[in-house]
Amino acid sequence: MIFNYKAVDKSNVQREGTVEASSVDAAISAVQKRGYTIVSIDQEGAEGGIAGLLNIEFSFFQSVSNKEIVILSRQIATLFQAQVSPLRIFRLLSAEVENPQLQTILNQVVDDLQGGSSISRALAAHPEVFSSFYVNLVRAGEDSGSLEKAFDYLADYLDRQYEVISKARNALVYPAFVIGIFIVVMGLMLTLVIPSIAAILIDSGQELPIYTKIVIGLSEFMQNYIGLILIALAGGGFAFWKFSKTPVGERAIDEFILSVPYLGDLQQKLLLTRICDNMSTMLSSGVSIVQSLEVTADVVDNSVYKEIIESALIEVKGGRSFADSISEYPEIPGVMAQMAKVGEETGSLGNILTTLSNFYRREVNNAVDTLIGLIEPIMIVLLGLGVGVLLASVLMPIYNLTSTI
Repeated sequence: MIFNYKAVDKSNVQREGTVEASSVDAAISAVQKRGYTIVSIDQEGAEGGIAGLLNIEFSFFQSVSNKEIVILSRQIATLFQAQVSPLRIFRLLSAEVENPQLQTILNQVVDDLQGGSSISRALAAHPEVFSSFYVNLVRAGEDSGSLEKAFDYLADYLDRQYEVISKARNALVYPAFVIGIFIVVMGLMLTLVIPSIAAILIDSGQELPIYTKIVIGLSEFMQNYIGLILIALAGGGFAFWKFSKTPVGERAIDEFILSVPYLGDLQQKLLLTRICDNMSTMLSSGVSIVQSLEVTADVVDNSVYKEIIESALIEVKGGRSFADSISEYPEIPGVMAQMAKVGEETGSLGNILTTLSNFYRREVNNAVDTLIGLIEPIMIVLLGLGVGVLLASVLMPIYNLTSTI
């Protein structure tokens, strides 16, 4: 839960901001740790009616995008390399960013730094923007005294992840748009155009082909039950969304996506890219293998692979090697387990995982390029067949009718 607070600092300067906590007491404690005295605190979104609705919508439109975090991290890395102090860095960036929500968060980070907090602890107060991976890598940079290198690693990592995910997502935008338009056009044809033509064909008294009867029947069904269809679609969509939020539903959906031909292979390579890139970045920054696995399990964003990483984490804590702990899962390619074993034996696991990450990233790019090349002709054929069947079911009876006149 997010709480809005008003407080005063040790200099009696009024402070306002937000803090995320599980309860009011925890929120008060978090604010007091910043050295503030609470004046008032309330849960964000607690107001009802139109005010609450406007609050939710305003918050939604002010969300911080991945691209903004990539740019922010690159700017922080550059300023650290220029030997600018952390407090001045975040103060400069808070004045420069255009996103109001990100500006508010950076201002709160500045307040925390002024109160004596470390950078990692100040960033950890905003998990909706800075992930556990981000915070842990910054903490590793603080421990090793190389914050500029940590933010440089972060900027490179986020840049790579953004590029790969954006390319895969953009490859699906065009077909989704075309298919959506096709469904809308077909729906309008069946509800507005076909009924008028069907009346003429039925009044002619001729025997209609079976495919024409099917199209007319489908048109009548959509006309008579369009309201129920829309309600059923809305209800089914809501039920699916609720189901996807449950552990069982999330697991079932993730398994289904991985089982879909070609798309499942693409998803697997995306996940392996993220796992290898995440771990190699953390290991190269001096984070332990145990902590790297803990963070990777949180950011992998797939319940199947999350369970694999969590199982590997338990076994690594028990003394087993990382390579052996992942080798028994069919979702992990044998080459990855073998190369990880070589990396552990030679003490260069981070470099090996970097190589694997680059390999799977190239595989993702090649798979996306191939998918883009195949989607267009497949869509043309399928859409052509759909339109052809619809037109043939109408035009053939009309042609037969005109031939008999």
